[in-house]
Amino acid sequence: MKTIDELTQKAVELQTGGLSTGQIADELNISRETATWLLVHAKKRDTTQAPKDIYIDWSNIGRSSNRQRLIAGALADMIFECLDRVGQGVDVVVGVALSGIPLANLVADELGCEFSTYHPNKQHWEPESKEIRGTISQNFAQVEGKNCVLIDDVVTSGATLTEAVTVLEGMKAKPVAIAVLIDKKGIDDIQGVPVNALLRVTRVDRIE
Repeated sequence: MKTIDELTQKAVELQTGGLSTGQIADELNISRETATWLLVHAKKRDTTQAPKDIYIDWSNIGRSSNRQRLIAGALADMIFECLDRVGQGVDVVVGVALSGIPLANLVADELGCEFSTYHPNKQHWEPESKEIRGTISQNFAQVEGKNCVLIDDVVTSGATLTEAVTVLEGMKAKPVAIAVLIDKKGIDDIQGVPVNALLRVTRVDRIE
Protein backbone atom coordinates (compact mmCIF):
# COMPACT_ATOMS: atom_id res chain seq x y z
CA MET A 1 0.00 0.00 0.00
CA LYS A 2 1.50 3.28 -1.11
CA THR A 3 -1.30 5.83 -0.84
CA ILE A 4 -3.77 7.03 1.79
CA ASP A 5 -6.63 5.75 -0.38
CA GLU A 6 -5.13 2.26 -0.45
CA LEU A 7 -4.59 2.32 3.30
CA THR A 8 -8.15 3.57 3.83
CA GLN A 9 -9.54 0.81 1.63
CA LYS A 10 -7.60 -1.81 3.58
CA ALA A 11 -8.88 -0.42 6.89
CA VAL A 12 -12.47 -0.60 5.63
CA GLU A 13 -11.94 -4.17 4.41
CA LEU A 14 -10.64 -5.19 7.82
CA GLN A 15 -13.58 -3.50 9.57
CA THR A 16 -16.01 -5.23 7.22
CA GLY A 17 -14.28 -8.49 8.15
CA GLY A 18 -15.21 -7.91 11.78
CA LEU A 19 -12.03 -6.39 13.19
CA SER A 20 -12.26 -3.69 15.85
CA THR A 21 -10.46 -0.36 15.55
CA GLY A 22 -7.73 -1.65 17.86
CA GLN A 23 -7.26 -4.80 15.79
CA ILE A 24 -7.12 -2.75 12.58
CA ALA A 25 -4.46 -0.51 14.11
CA ASP A 26 -2.43 -3.56 15.07
CA GLU A 27 -2.83 -5.22 11.68
CA LEU A 28 -1.70 -2.10 9.81
CA ASN A 29 1.00 -1.10 12.34
CA ILE A 30 -0.57 2.30 12.88
CA SER A 31 -1.93 4.10 15.93
CA ARG A 32 -5.56 3.74 16.97
CA GLU A 33 -6.05 7.43 16.18
CA THR A 34 -4.84 6.85 12.63
CA ALA A 35 -7.08 3.80 12.21
CA THR A 36 -10.07 5.82 13.44
CA TRP A 37 -9.23 8.67 11.06
CA LEU A 38 -8.97 6.27 8.10
CA LEU A 39 -12.40 4.80 8.83
CA VAL A 40 -14.02 8.21 9.27
CA HIS A 41 -12.21 9.47 6.18
CA ALA A 42 -13.64 6.57 4.17
CA LYS A 43 -17.23 7.26 5.23
CA LYS A 44 -17.33 11.05 5.23
CA ARG A 45 -14.33 12.03 3.17
CA ASP A 46 -13.08 13.79 6.28
CA THR A 47 -10.92 16.77 5.32
CA THR A 48 -9.30 17.22 8.73
CA GLN A 49 -5.58 16.66 8.90
CA ALA A 50 -4.56 13.04 9.35
CA PRO A 51 -2.79 12.10 12.61
CA LYS A 52 0.99 12.39 12.43
CA ASP A 53 1.76 8.71 12.17
CA ILE A 54 4.00 6.47 10.08
CA TYR A 55 2.67 3.42 8.24
CA ILE A 56 5.03 0.43 8.33
CA ASP A 57 4.81 -2.31 5.70
CA TRP A 58 7.22 -5.16 6.46
CA SER A 59 5.39 -7.75 4.35
CA ASN A 60 8.54 -8.36 2.27
CA ILE A 61 9.98 -9.89 5.43
CA GLY A 62 6.75 -11.45 6.66
CA ARG A 63 6.08 -13.41 3.47
CA SER A 64 9.49 -15.13 3.53
CA SER A 65 10.52 -17.61 6.23
CA ASN A 66 14.14 -17.28 5.13
CA ARG A 67 14.10 -13.49 5.58
CA GLN A 68 12.38 -13.89 8.94
CA ARG A 69 15.15 -16.25 10.06
CA LEU A 70 17.79 -13.72 9.04
CA ILE A 71 15.97 -10.97 10.94
CA ALA A 72 15.60 -13.31 13.92
CA GLY A 73 19.36 -13.75 13.93
CA ALA A 74 19.81 -9.99 14.11
CA LEU A 75 17.24 -9.72 16.91
CA ALA A 76 18.96 -12.53 18.83
CA ASP A 77 22.33 -10.82 18.48
CA MET A 78 20.84 -7.59 19.81
CA ILE A 79 19.23 -9.46 22.73
CA PHE A 80 22.54 -11.13 23.62
CA GLU A 81 24.15 -7.70 23.74
CA CYS A 82 21.38 -6.29 25.93
CA LEU A 83 21.34 -9.22 28.37
CA ASP A 84 25.10 -9.08 28.72
CA ARG A 85 24.83 -5.38 29.50
CA VAL A 86 22.18 -5.84 32.19
CA GLY A 87 23.65 -9.07 33.55
CA GLN A 88 20.61 -11.27 32.93
CA GLY A 89 19.88 -14.58 31.25
CA VAL A 90 16.77 -15.67 29.37
CA ASP A 91 14.58 -18.74 29.84
CA VAL A 92 11.58 -18.00 27.60
CA VAL A 93 11.07 -15.91 24.47
CA VAL A 94 7.49 -14.61 24.36
CA GLY A 95 6.02 -13.63 21.00
CA VAL A 96 3.36 -10.93 21.02
CA ALA A 97 0.48 -11.92 18.74
CA LEU A 98 0.09 -11.68 15.93
CA SER A 99 3.19 -10.59 14.06
CA GLY A 100 5.64 -11.11 16.91
CA ILE A 101 4.96 -14.84 17.16
CA PRO A 102 6.83 -16.19 14.09
CA LEU A 103 9.82 -13.98 14.87
CA ALA A 104 9.83 -15.04 18.53
CA ASN A 105 9.76 -18.71 17.57
CA LEU A 106 12.87 -18.26 15.45
CA VAL A 107 14.58 -16.10 18.08
CA ALA A 108 13.93 -18.76 20.73
CA ASP A 109 15.63 -21.29 18.47
CA GLU A 110 18.60 -18.92 18.02
CA LEU A 111 18.87 -18.39 21.79
CA GLY A 112 18.32 -22.05 22.63
CA CYS A 113 15.48 -21.38 25.06
CA GLU A 114 11.77 -22.01 25.46
CA PHE A 115 9.01 -20.33 23.46
CA SER A 116 5.66 -18.90 24.51
CA THR A 117 3.05 -16.51 23.16
CA TYR A 118 1.18 -13.51 24.48
CA HIS A 119 -2.25 -12.65 23.09
CA PRO A 120 -3.12 -9.05 23.93
CA ASN A 121 -6.58 -7.70 24.51
CA LYS A 122 -7.06 -5.97 21.19
CA GLN A 123 -10.33 -4.55 22.48
CA HIS A 124 -8.57 -2.69 25.31
CA TRP A 125 -9.31 0.69 23.73
CA GLU A 126 -13.03 0.04 24.00
CA PRO A 127 -14.63 1.39 27.24
CA GLU A 128 -16.32 -1.87 28.18
CA SER A 129 -13.09 -3.88 28.10
CA LYS A 130 -10.42 -1.60 29.54
CA GLU A 131 -9.92 -3.88 32.54
CA ILE A 132 -9.50 -7.02 30.44
CA ARG A 133 -5.88 -8.01 29.99
CA GLY A 134 -4.29 -10.32 27.47
CA THR A 135 -3.18 -13.87 28.16
CA ILE A 136 -0.16 -16.16 27.95
CA SER A 137 -1.10 -19.23 25.93
CA GLN A 138 -1.21 -22.47 27.91
CA ASN A 139 -0.13 -24.43 24.82
CA PHE A 140 3.49 -23.31 25.04
CA ALA A 141 6.15 -22.82 27.70
CA GLN A 142 5.02 -21.54 31.08
CA VAL A 143 6.56 -18.31 32.32
CA GLU A 144 6.18 -18.35 36.10
CA GLY A 145 9.50 -17.73 37.82
CA LYS A 146 11.36 -17.39 34.52
CA ASN A 147 13.32 -14.63 32.79
CA CYS A 148 11.41 -13.60 29.67
CA VAL A 149 12.22 -11.66 26.51
CA LEU A 150 9.29 -10.12 24.63
CA ILE A 151 9.32 -9.97 20.82
CA ASP A 152 7.02 -7.77 18.72
CA ASP A 153 7.18 -6.31 15.25
CA VAL A 154 6.44 -2.60 15.71
CA VAL A 155 6.11 -0.31 18.74
CA THR A 156 3.44 2.27 17.92
CA SER A 157 2.15 3.54 21.25
CA GLY A 158 3.74 1.04 23.60
CA ALA A 159 0.34 0.10 25.06
CA THR A 160 0.45 -3.57 24.03
CA LEU A 161 3.96 -4.15 25.37
CA THR A 162 3.14 -2.28 28.57
CA GLU A 163 0.17 -4.59 29.03
CA ALA A 164 2.35 -7.64 28.30
CA VAL A 165 4.99 -6.62 30.85
CA THR A 166 2.26 -6.12 33.47
CA VAL A 167 0.71 -9.52 32.75
CA LEU A 168 4.08 -11.30 32.94
CA GLU A 169 4.94 -9.62 36.22
CA GLY A 170 1.51 -10.57 37.55
CA MET A 171 2.37 -14.20 36.73
CA LYS A 172 5.62 -13.89 38.73
CA ALA A 173 7.74 -13.91 35.58
CA LYS A 174 10.60 -11.45 35.08
CA PRO A 175 10.65 -9.52 31.78
CA VAL A 176 14.34 -8.75 31.15
CA ALA A 177 14.28 -7.33 27.61
CA ILE A 178 12.04 -6.33 24.73
CA ALA A 179 13.12 -6.63 21.09
CA VAL A 180 11.25 -5.22 18.09
CA LEU A 181 11.83 -4.66 14.41
CA ILE A 182 10.82 -1.01 14.45
CA ASP A 183 10.24 1.51 17.23
CA LYS A 184 7.95 4.36 16.17
CA LYS A 185 7.60 5.66 19.72
CA GLY A 186 11.24 6.43 20.46
CA ILE A 187 11.40 4.86 23.91
CA ASP A 188 14.32 3.29 25.75
CA ASP A 189 12.31 1.14 28.15
CA ILE A 190 8.81 0.05 29.13
CA GLN A 191 8.25 -0.11 32.87
CA GLY A 192 11.99 -0.47 33.36
CA VAL A 193 12.40 -3.23 30.74
CA PRO A 194 14.91 -2.15 28.04
CA VAL A 195 13.54 -1.81 24.52
CA ASN A 196 15.87 -2.91 21.71
CA ALA A 197 14.89 -1.98 18.16
CA LEU A 198 16.60 -2.84 14.91
CA LEU A 199 15.24 0.42 13.51
CA ARG A 200 14.01 3.55 15.26
CA VAL A 201 11.80 5.94 13.31
CA THR A 202 11.85 9.62 14.26
CA ARG A 203 9.80 12.35 12.57
CA VAL A 204 11.99 15.38 11.99
CA ASP A 205 9.18 17.72 13.10
CA ARG A 206 9.50 16.18 16.59
CA ILE A 207 13.25 16.62 16.99
CA GLU A 208 14.00 19.27 19.60
